[in-house]
Amino acid sequence: MAAPLNTLPVVDVAIAGGGLSGALIALRLRQRRPDISLAMVDRQETIGGNHTWSFHETDISPTALEWVSPLISYRWDSQSVLFPTHSRTFRQTYLSILSERLHAVAGPILGSSVYPGREIVALDQGSITLAGGETIRAKAVIDARGDQRSSRIVLGFQKFVGQELRFAEPHGLAGPIIMDATVPQEDGYRFIYVLPFDDRTALVEDTRYADGAALVQDDLRRGVQAYCADRGWKIEALLREEEGVLPIALAGDIEAFLDEGPAGVARAGMRAGLFHPLTGYSLPDAVALADAISAERDLSGASLHRLTRDHAVARWRERGFYRMLCRFLFDAAEPHERYKVLQRFYRLSQPLIERFYAGVSPLRDQARILVGKPPVPVSRAIGCLDEARWRRSLV
Repeated sequence: MAAPLNTLPVVDVAIAGGGLSGALIALRLRQRRPDISLAMVDRQETIGGNHTWSFHETDISPTALEWVSPLISYRWDSQSVLFPTHSRTFRQTYLSILSERLHAVAGPILGSSVYPGREIVALDQGSITLAGGETIRAKAVIDARGDQRSSRIVLGFQKFVGQELRFAEPHGLAGPIIMDATVPQEDGYRFIYVLPFDDRTALVEDTRYADGAALVQDDLRRGVQAYCADRGWKIEALLREEEGVLPIALAGDIEAFLDEGPAGVARAGMRAGLFHPLTGYSLPDAVALADAISAERDLSGASLHRLTRDHAVARWRERGFYRMLCRFLFDAAEPHERYKVLQRFYRLSQPLIERFYAGVSPLRDQARILVGKPPVPVSRAIGCLDEARWRRSLV
């Protein structure tokens, strides 16, 4: 149990937000810097809330995989994609972390450093203020409270509702379906995502790459139910449901975005713009930043603010190619034909696709992705090339 706040001394590092990014930073600091004092505050009662985070084994370094491995709930040695004119199975390790597992592993390690069920009302470079006026004082504060919408970033949205279901009979899947785009296209690019947890249990998720952030849960629930019916999977029980609206980055001014936060406060995760612009995957970035912070000798507020800002700006600048592809998807393609962009992409070589997910596409990969007849009108694609033009339209 966490210590009463009125008896808590000034801690070395206080983390606002106990989701994936905040929890990984706290966990890695505890592993590598057991001498420092920590406090992690979140409004949820459990670490990580109610989420599933997935990634490819090649998305993170072998060293990172070693310390992340205890958190992994499921792993598979293959994955599939399905499109109207193309289907494919990849022999590549795919892994998932469920928030229940994150809480079970990280909770005992972090112990009394965790302050669950607390609403944060303000923070600055030396403190986190909670509802009721309680304050945690710290030498450094990290803001990891998730996505922050801003006029400085142009976004599309990845919206989803996922249901963990128990079926009356085996579903017959050997591995995940990371995209089944053979379903009717609605609200932009639509696909079904399936993670088989055992022979009769799976997470089935209806996902839309949409222009708007509004999430109509019942529509996506019906999509999950219709997909299961089409597959012949009789639902025996709904075990759990999760939902989300993830940002997909098209353009923006990352430095102006980071300047909107409280002065001197380090930022992490979605709040630092640290996610793959096109896939929306955030775990590889969360792992990389946790490693970087825990390796920093100077954990003062000024040092961590500088480190996390420089890290976020560097990642953003490296990923301009992916944001251009997002503009092709959201601006050049008609919503009901967005699937053609991904259908074409998944015909490329597996090593190229692996590098793409890892966010390390060299120029030769970029050229290969763009060469040939584009799946969007050329005249509209040309208008998507210049990110500076998009930035000029921002407030």
